[in-house]
Amino acid sequence: MSEEERRPEDGQGSFADAAWSVPGYLLSGMAIWGGLGWLLSRWTGWPLFTPIGLVIGVGLAIYLVYVKYGRD
Repeated sequence: MSEEERRPEDGQGSFADAAWSVPGYLLSGMAIWGGLGWLLSRWTGWPLFTPIGLVIGVGLAIYLVYVKYGRD
């Protein structure tokens, strides 16, 4: 890898990194927690676990985005 291709190790990501990370956190949070809610809904027969899991996933994803990019 040449010197031009390396990123500086200053602990701060570029705007493009944040632009791809934020939707990735949101989608993965919804997929993981929504999927767990869906499995729990299938297991118990109570259909409200799926939306509860989705809301928890989005909430945790927003918290992670805030912790990673929002504090300055």
